[in-house]
Amino acid sequence: MEIIEKRDEFSSRFSRWNANDDLAGYPFVANVRAPFTPLKRALPMLNLALVSSAGGYIHGTKQFDLDSRDGDAEFREIPIEVEAEDLRYAVKGFDPKAVSEDRNAQVPVDRLREYAGNGVIGGVNNVWWSLSPWIPNAGMVAKTIAPRLVERLHRYEVRAALFVPASRLCHQTLGILARGVEASGIPTMLISIDRGVTDMVRPPRTAYYHGELGAVAGKPNWREYQLRVLDEAIRWIETFDQPGSRKLAVDLETVVETARGER
Repeated sequence: MEIIEKRDEFSSRFSRWNANDDLAGYPFVANVRAPFTPLKRALPMLNLALVSSAGGYIHGTKQFDLDSRDGDAEFREIPIEVEAEDLRYAVKGFDPKAVSEDRNAQVPVDRLREYAGNGVIGGVNNVWWSLSPWIPNAGMVAKTIAPRLVERLHRYEVRAALFVPASRLCHQTLGILARGVEASGIPTMLISIDRGVTDMVRPPRTAYYHGELGAVAGKPNWREYQLRVLDEAIRWIETFDQPGSRKLAVDLETVVETARGER
């Protein structure tokens, strides 16, 4: 299965796009089918990978190129031991306020380590993957980035991967990458707050809710909210039996919590 169906058609439309920052006239990818790999191990037995497109990089290293028309084709492998204060973010297409206050709003390393400590998942991979939030050339994502990311995930013996986009455009980027990773035999889950984009791209598994760009993994400094976003999304990796998307119960639970004066 092609990661991008009708890739030549996308390339033709992309060549005519005027490369504006607000994505006016941008030719978003539209797929009809999605690959699907059933989870072969229970969650408490798997090594989970985190893939983020918040543009995170270690302070003192080279940041992502946000000026290229195609976007930056490189990704970073960041050890989970790297502390939040040692990270910086190359930002485009989202407000960096939330992730600057609390990285778990976009890079939920601490929340995932809690799940591993509580036995919900077997473990969090010892590095997480960081990509630019601005990669307009979807053909490059499919042809160049996806095979390299797939190779690295298999090298680390990852058994499932969680994708957390930050901007509207990187909902497409990570959707394409999830398709490539899933086609290679690794089950995936993408958290989305822009269902319009992800429904077009058709990643294999999508958990969506009404959230905010730049805080897709949950509101900053609100651990319970972040856990609500992540809990169903992670557990659904196991329960999906075909490609599709499901709505998280985050909104309803938050309304109830607020009404009780608990937040």
